[in-house]
Amino acid sequence: MGNMMTLGNAETAVQAYVSEPTGTPKGGLVVVHEVWGLVRHTRDVADRFAAEGYLAVAPDLLSGAGGVADLSGELQEAAFDPQQRSNAQPRLRKHMAPIRSPEYAKHAVAALHVCFDHLEGVAGLTGRVAATGFCLGGTYTFSLAVSEPRLRAAVPFYGHAEFKDAELRGINCPVLAFYGDQDAALMDELPGLKSRMRAAGVEFEAVVYPGAGHAFFNDTNKYTYNAEAAADSWARTLAFLERSLEA
Repeated sequence: MGNMMTLGNAETAVQAYVSEPTGTPKGGLVVVHEVWGLVRHTRDVADRFAAEGYLAVAPDLLSGAGGVADLSGELQEAAFDPQQRSNAQPRLRKHMAPIRSPEYAKHAVAALHVCFDHLEGVAGLTGRVAATGFCLGGTYTFSLAVSEPRLRAAVPFYGHAEFKDAELRGINCPVLAFYGDQDAALMDELPGLKSRMRAAGVEFEAVVYPGAGHAFFNDTNKYTYNAEAAADSWARTLAFLERSLEA
């Protein structure tokens, strides 16, 4: 349904998958991929949002980032397979090291702002742009909400929000966040995040699915996909966007 496009200018160029709805868009949506990159699953999710009436832009945050390898394919499979996980962990840490650098964070946030500005510039979408993302993309959905006061809504799936209190106060939109209760690291963080979001005056709702773990929405991952949690979070996301992006 969609196509790869270059957004921005020569200095800020970002490769992104752009999926357009039929008719007038309900709003614009930045869709941020998992740590594996702009794989088929993320493009499919962008197409699903387009089918629901949103102009969806899914940037490639790995290509051109400098030192970030392609993490999809065999390594992704091994990382979640209980029989291979322990052997895959050293390779996974090595491949993910560049993503944890401050330089990568600057690259990723800048790319998201290029995508946001592109959507804001589309006729009829000014003031009606939201963001969603998964895993790494959930984390960077929080990052965009912190750094972009014009964002109208944020829907992070199992992302980290390791920001200072002053940064959280910069969030100017409602946030609907999804988690699985088997995702131990995020579950440990969530009580404190809820408290800090309240103190920052952010409209923050966290939905936690019993029996679900990390990446429960990814229907291409046989080890993590949870059909019930995925269906419910999808319905909640669409309703939340409908409310938040009303003209």
